[in-house]
Amino acid sequence: MTRSLEGIRVIDAASLAAGPLVATYLGELGAEVIKIEPPGTGDAIRKWGAQKDGHGLMWKSVGRNKRTATLDMRQPAGQDLLRKLAATADVIILNTRPSTLERWGLSYETLSQDNPGLVMLHITGFGAGGPYSDRPGFGTLGEAMSGFAHTTGQQDGPPTLPSFMLADGVAALTGTYAVLAALRHRDTHDETGQLIDLNLIEPLARLIEQSVLTYDQLGIVQTRFGNKWDISAPRNTYRTKDDQWIAISGSAPTIAKRIFQAIGRPDLSDHPDFGDPQQRLKNADAVDAAVAEWVAERSLDEAMSVFEREEVAAAPVYDAPRLLADPHLQARNTYATVQDSDLGPMRLQAPVPRLSKTPAAIDHTGRALGEDNDFVYRDVLGLDEQEIEQLHRDNII
Repeated sequence: MTRSLEGIRVIDAASLAAGPLVATYLGELGAEVIKIEPPGTGDAIRKWGAQKDGHGLMWKSVGRNKRTATLDMRQPAGQDLLRKLAATADVIILNTRPSTLERWGLSYETLSQDNPGLVMLHITGFGAGGPYSDRPGFGTLGEAMSGFAHTTGQQDGPPTLPSFMLADGVAALTGTYAVLAALRHRDTHDETGQLIDLNLIEPLARLIEQSVLTYDQLGIVQTRFGNKWDISAPRNTYRTKDDQWIAISGSAPTIAKRIFQAIGRPDLSDHPDFGDPQQRLKNADAVDAAVAEWVAERSLDEAMSVFEREEVAAAPVYDAPRLLADPHLQARNTYATVQDSDLGPMRLQAPVPRLSKTPAAIDHTGRALGEDNDFVYRDVLGLDEQEIEQLHRDNII
């Protein structure tokens, strides 16, 4: 079965999370992805997070479906090789600082001269054009400057950062649809590519735009509410009698009424302080206390049985074992078992979008550093054995 992006070549010359994740998503959709890494060390994500037998578990997932080749972009010969690779590609992904790309001769203006149809995704911490353009940046800074950390955490506690790569992940999803849009324009309009300038702040800030709208129009600065939310009540996590947790959301008025019915308080639906959505927000603490008291008197299974019967928007708070054991996720094959050459069978999350005609797929896990050097330099660039050996001796690849 064909996949949506078959025939598209992507050069993943970025490092760590956001840029490489874009390449991962494109690879799942069928693009040929060539991962470029510095010789000797490789992408830092290979050593990022949990390791097993010296192999980074996150790399095994982010590196899925990618050919791996080494190349030292800091050396002129390496820069020349990358320019030649870009000339064969549809997409190139970079996260090097703008001034460095200019100095290396790897700007979009330079690369597109030899390949006018090239789409270049440039992901940096702050984006081009402003006073922070050349600052180093990671997702943590994006989570802070987007406003996310300010609104996350307990009301009397510090701004709280996520325990996963949130800003990188949101930027990667944004970058993926931007690449697809640029390819669509190229292939249906003027046959030329374009530069996509993306940073780690703005995609996440877009999801938190409510706080800016509120300040801009009402002069109100949003504060932290813990698990609560000032536009929805009830909305929280609640501890059960058997020391488990349930998340509940009453965002829609109909769902809030079902919650009142489930906890044995249907009278609240008609009460002027709780039936109206805006009045309910003003009395959110009282609503929250009623739900918490009811949940605390029941086990997780007992509470969820009632909530499911009353069609309440509620769900258990899962850890990794519960995710893998959930019957609904098992039925959907959310976590696929893939054979890895180093670690044997691994369970990886399957591609998320379910396309009926051109389904995405996992072909293989992340490969060893430089495993595909021969393919890239012999088959793609047409170099002979002596040239490849010389590049090895010079530590270019």
